[in-house]
This record gives sequence, structure tokens and C-alpha cells, in this order.
Amino acid sequence: MRLHRLALTAFGPFGATQEVDFDALSSAGLFLLHGPTGAGKTSVLDAVCYALYGAVPGARQSPGATLRSDHAPADLPTEVLLELTVGGRRLEITRSPAQPRPKRRGDGFTQEKAQSRLRERGPEGGWKALSKSHQEIGEELVQLIGMSRDQFCQVVLLPQGDFARFLRADAEARGKLLGRLFDTRRFAAVEERLAELRRGAEARVKAGDEEILALAQRIAQAGGPAAVEAPQPTVRAGEPGLAEVVLEWAALARSAARERLGIAGAAVAAAEDRRLVAARTLEAERELARLQERYAETLRRAEELEARRPEHEACQERLERARTADRVAPALELCEEAEREYRAASDALARARAPLPPELSDAGADRLAELERRFRQELYALEAARAAEERSARIDEERDLLDREARADEELIRDADAWLADWDTTRTALKARIDAAQEAATRAEQLAGLLAPARRRLDAARRRDALATDVRQAERQLTAAREQAVATREFWLELKERRLRGIAAELAAALVAGEPCTVCGSAEHPAPASPGDGHVDRATEERALTAQRSAEEARARAEQQLGLVRERYAAAETEALGEQPGSAAGTPTVDGLRTLVDRLTDEHAEAHRLAAATNPAREALTAAEREHAGRLAQRQEAGERIAARTAAREALDSDQARLAEQIAAARGESPSVAAHAERLTRRVALLAGAAEAVRAEQDADRRRKEADGRLSDAAFRAGFDTPRAAAATLLDAAAQRDLQHRVDAWQAEAAAVADRRAE
Repeated sequence: MRLHRLALTAFGPFGATQEVDFDALSSAGLFLLHGPTGAGKTSVLDAVCYALYGAVPGARQSPGATLRSDHAPADLPTEVLLELTVGGRRLEITRSPAQPRPKRRGDGFTQEKAQSRLRERGPEGGWKALSKSHQEIGEELVQLIGMSRDQFCQVVLLPQGDFARFLRADAEARGKLLGRLFDTRRFAAVEERLAELRRGAEARVKAGDEEILALAQRIAQAGGPAAVEAPQPTVRAGEPGLAEVVLEWAALARSAARERLGIAGAAVAAAEDRRLVAARTLEAERELARLQERYAETLRRAEELEARRPEHEACQERLERARTADRVAPALELCEEAEREYRAASDALARARAPLPPELSDAGADRLAELERRFRQELYALEAARAAEERSARIDEERDLLDREARADEELIRDADAWLADWDTTRTALKARIDAAQEAATRAEQLAGLLAPARRRLDAARRRDALATDVRQAERQLTAAREQAVATREFWLELKERRLRGIAAELAAALVAGEPCTVCGSAEHPAPASPGDGHVDRATEERALTAQRSAEEARARAEQQLGLVRERYAAAETEALGEQPGSAAGTPTVDGLRTLVDRLTDEHAEAHRLAAATNPAREALTAAEREHAGRLAQRQEAGERIAARTAAREALDSDQARLAEQIAAARGESPSVAAHAERLTRRVALLAGAAEAVRAEQDADRRRKEADGRLSDAAFRAGFDTPRAAAATLLDAAAQRDLQHRVDAWQAEAAAVADRRAE
């Protein structure tokens, strides 16, 4: 992202229009914004942030704060224009906050809504408008920049309060602050993830070792005595070298098991040889017994077959007669079928003659066909009259339809007139809904800008109250540390003074006869000093000095801890106060800030709920306008249809009068032409059916006589005296198969007995 130009009008401390040419400033690579306090350095950065995100950095967007300059003329609107290149696109952003402006008519001020505009410079150099929506512009810029407002303020615009705290903090506090600014929590998460992976790998290694030990136990169980000869490994799961130890033990157990397997295999082979000899002896004895039993069984079956021979011969004779009678079966079936057809044709003829008049009860097929042709010609003559009658009925339906359509159009005109009478009131109400929703959207944006700082102030007030207890505790700890430091220092000084008073005795203790004194150099020591009561040696003094230094370090740490806690308390109190000019009125309480946050939250929710009705209200207005145009068109079309329908009704009345004369002449005594035609149609159908039934009965009688002759001839050629005798000898396929099976079974069994006796 590269900034090109920034124009500020009535923004912050700038009462007029100020322009910053970033291209000229950045021509040397780097540039510096400097000046005295209040010159507007921070306001330039705030303007950049406001142009990009529609809000200034968090601490300066406090509730009640305004971005408009107090030095600007009343008729000069506040505006920020930023020209930049981001994502390869040259953009121009213009934003104006919600601000009061003088009324165009009369005195006083009116609240101007916040406005935003986004333009893009094309390849030819011209500017193209992209959007005027706060939400669309915000989403477009966040997507191009790749950072939200909070991330932009943390990484690009380091807040001044956080920078000052960073300079004064110790190493631990700096680390925490840098972690919050640059979001280094992901590195801690990576460290935790690596530790978790290490623990998981360790668990998997132990699980694998336990599986190896379980396999060793299974090897020991399967090896039996061979595995007992090699002592099992005593290593535990997780210890290094477990797999090698288990593999070595398994190799020893496998060798022992193979040796025992060879010995057992030799014993099994010898036993198998003995078993084979015994099995061959047993098989020979069993074969002899089987042959003796088979010979006795063959003799018994031969006697049984001889006893069943008469039955076999009777079955064979009956089967041969049934096969001879099969040659008569087709003629017999044909005769039965012809008899059934004749009876069915006779019954159908009786049913067909029943509805006929008595004079036609014995009429032949020719007489019935002649009457059918005469009535059918009369029926053909009624076709034109039937068409006229159907057309008359359709005319009645068309007239009814015209009447219903006329009533519907009249009702539609009445509904349209009633709806159009309220059109002005409806349109005014819908426009009022749209205006109210737009005002609520502006109010929701303003409340959103006030709600976030209020929540931060509430959190800061809670931290401030919690830190007040820490400050008091740190003060008590500092007082105790100071008292301890003073006491240890006095004790050390007292011990040092006592040691100095007895230093001669300490030096005399180091004298050796014949060696020079370290003080006077004499080799004689006639009267060396001796230690008195309460003598303090060097080690005691050094221990007291060490205790005094530890107490001083504890005091210094307590002072540092108190300073840090006080600094946190001051920062929380400053953040809780905010940057409102009226903050000197008193320290805000948690309850007061909670009440403020709740009130702003409720107002924001209500404004957001009302603003959400913008699109539905616009859609309702659009729908109402479409309905207004539609009802006008429907009313005009209904009037045109009513006029056309009157002419159509007159033409239908004329056609129906002409058709009524034709229908009256054709229907005769029947109530309608259709009824007369239906009666003729029934007569034609009865006559046609009766004629067909007569012909069918005659054909069936002829086929019956022919079938009787064929049956008698077939029975005589097959050797039967009468057709009835042939029918009595017939057997169905299942019975023949049963007889054939019985004959085949006896013959097969006789052949098997003969083969056994031959063996």
C-alpha cells in the first residue's frame, strides 16, 4: 500500500483545508512528521486511519468525541480525502463524519449524515465512481489491505500510550506488550502443539513396547518348555533397547523349539508307520466281511424281484394300451371343444334374442341384418341435427362464460377503483418508512462508534478496581521490605563494629612462633591478644552482609513491583476516564459505565433493528408502484373486454335462434336429438348382435358334427369299439410317467441282481 495525497478539511486541529503530498515526502525513501505538542501530527495519522476504516484508532474514538475541528467555520464541512495505491489499483476515498450544518432555511442547525465515496482511476487517467455505501467500501478496502482496523493500528500505527508504556516497562512487561501488539500467541500455540506431539509419540512408543512384550508372552506360551529354558527379558515398556533384547530372547527360544520339534517329529513318524500296518490289516478284514454281506443281500433281492414279476407285467400292459389310446386323444379333445363352443353360442343367441320384439324372436340372420341397415341409415341422417344441438349447448355455455367473465371484470374494476383511491396515502406511508429506516441506520453507525470505546472504558474500570487492591498489597509489601532492610543493615553494622573492636584477637590467632607478624613484622609474640566475650568472626559478619544485601534486593523488587502496579493502575484509570473534556468531573464507576454500555447497547440494537427495515420498505414501495401500474392496466383491459363481450353475446343469440328450428324438426317425439339418436343406436346394436349370434350358433353346430365324425374314425383305426372305450383307457402324462418309472425300476433292479450274481 502506498499513500499519494491526503486532504483534511475542518478535521481535528485543522480549521481549514490542509494537503499532504506523500509522493513528494517519500521521494527520498523515508520522511519524518515532527512538531510541538498539539501541532496535529497524530491527527494526520488519525485522518489516514479514518479514510481507510471510517474510524480513528481505538483510544481516540471515545464516546462523545467529535472529529470536527472547533476552529472551523460553521459552513465548512468536515471531510477527509485520501488518494492511495493498494493491490495495484489507484483509489480515492472521501469520508465525512456525521456533523451539524446550518439549515438552508431559517436559523439553527440540522444533523448531516455520515457519507463515504470511493473512486478508482482508470488506465486513461479518468476517475470512475465505485460505491457510496459505508459497508461496501469497508469490505472492499479490508479485502485489498488484508488487515482489519485493529490489526492496522497494532502493526502500522502503534498507539502512543502503548509506546510510552513499552519504553518504561521491564523485560517481562515488554514481552507481554509486544505479544499483544504483534499477536505472538500463535508461537506459544506451536510450542504447545510440539509438546503435545512429543507426548503422543512417547505414548505410541510405550504402546508399541507393550505390544512387543505381549508378543513375547505369546511366544513363551506357544514355546512351552522350550521357551522356559531361555529366561524372559526383564526390561519394561519405554526403556531403550527393548526390541533388541526381545529379539535375542525370541531367537534362543526358537532354536530350542526347533530342536524339540525334530525329536517329536521322529517319534511321530515311527508311530505313523505302526498305525499304517494296523490299518491295512483292519481294511482286509472289513473287505471280507463286506463281500459276504453283499452275497447274502443279492440272494434276498432276487427272491423279492421274482415275487413282484406279475405286478410288473400288468403295469407294462396298461402302459402300452394307454400309449395306443393317445392317438385318439386329439380327436377327443377337438370334439369336446366343439361341444363347448356350441353350448356357448346357443347361450349367447338366447341372450341376444331376449331384448328383441316378439315378432323377431325367430327371425333369421338376413332379416335382422336388413333391419340393422335401415336403422343405421336413419341414424346417419341425424348427424347434422346432433351437431346443431351440440352447438346450441356450447352457445349456452359460452353465454354463461361471458356472463361470468363480465361479472369478474366488473368486480375487478370495483376493486381497482377502491385500491387506487388509497394510493396517495399508501405511497406517503411507505416513503416515511424508508426515511425513518435510513435515519436509524445513521444512528446505528454513530452508536456503534460510541459503544466500543464505552466497553473498553468499562473493562478498564474493572481492571482499575482490581488493581487498586494490588497497589495496596504492594505498598504493604514495600513497607515490610524497607523495615526488613533497615533491620538487617543495623544488625550488620553492629556486627562489623564488634568485629573491629576484637580484630587484634583475630589477628593474634593467626600468629605462629618464629614467623614474622603480618602487622609489625616481629618474629616474637610476647603477649598476643585473646578474644573476649561476644567476639564476631569474619564469617559471621559476611553472613550478616549477605542477609543485608538480600533484604535490599527484596526492597528494590518491592519498589519495582509497586511502580509497575501503580503504572497499570494509572493506565487503567486513564483508559476508564477516556479523553472526554468533562472527565475531571469525577472518576467513573463500574456501575455507571455498565449502565452507559447497557444503554448504548439497547439503543444500538433498536437502531439496528429499525435500520434493517430499509430494504423491506424499499421493496414494499417498489411492489406498491408495480401494483399501482398493474391495476391501472387491468382496469383499462377490463373495460375493453366488456365492450367486446357485448358484441359477442348478440352474435350468439342470433346463432342459437337459427339452430333451435333445426333441432325441433329432427328430434321428433324424443326430448332431444341426442336421446333420439341414442335410442336408434341401441336398436342397431341389438340387431347387429342378434344377427352375429345367429351366424355364430350355426357355425358352432357345423363344427360339432364334423368333430364327432373324426372321433369315430380315429377310435376305429386305433382298435377300440367305441370312442367311449378309448376315452376310458387314456392316461395323463403324469400317470404314464409313473408307470414307466415303475417298469424301469423293476428292470434296473433285475439287471443289478443279475450282475451281482455273475460276480
